[in-house]
Amino acid sequence: MGCCSARCMLVLLCCLQLVTALERQVFDFLGYQWAPILINFIHIIMVILGLFGTIQYRSRYVVMYLLWMLLWLGWNVFVSCLYLDLGGLSKDSDILSLGVSSHHSWWKDNGPVCESDGIPSTGWQNQQNPELTTVLSCWLEYQYIEILHCVVQLLISLPGFVFACYVASTFSDEEDSYYK
Repeated sequence: MGCCSARCMLVLLCCLQLVTALERQVFDFLGYQWAPILINFIHIIMVILGLFGTIQYRSRYVVMYLLWMLLWLGWNVFVSCLYLDLGGLSKDSDILSLGVSSHHSWWKDNGPVCESDGIPSTGWQNQQNPELTTVLSCWLEYQYIEILHCVVQLLISLPGFVFACYVASTFSDEEDSYYK
């Protein structure tokens, strides 16, 4: 296996996908977003199988990884559209929690450099729940953090798809020549 061969690059991309998927899985668990947890879990399994197929010269596993990448790309586009409120989707819906709970993205309450602006005026202090009126100012809003996760996955998955196509075709050619 050469240093910069397609097989080596696919191994590297699979390892990057595993790291980023595990990071994403942790934050989805913190936010109780059940649909992304399930999809990320399947993604982690498929990437491990693709990694195994690449290392062990198993074209069927690489093809399975390849087909999963198409679904994974579609999932990340869907999540991006959801958080951007495109196509009739709304980030305030309970699609990602599968309607089981009213939980939302962990980043919504715990974004980077989020500060409470406090209660805007003294009239708000007479309210029964003044914490509901507290406004958070964040360096980056939560929906953009979620979209950033999707973009990172897309940027890793697209080259992974291309390299998987090439590796699967070279493995198939080697299998064909082996059986002749």
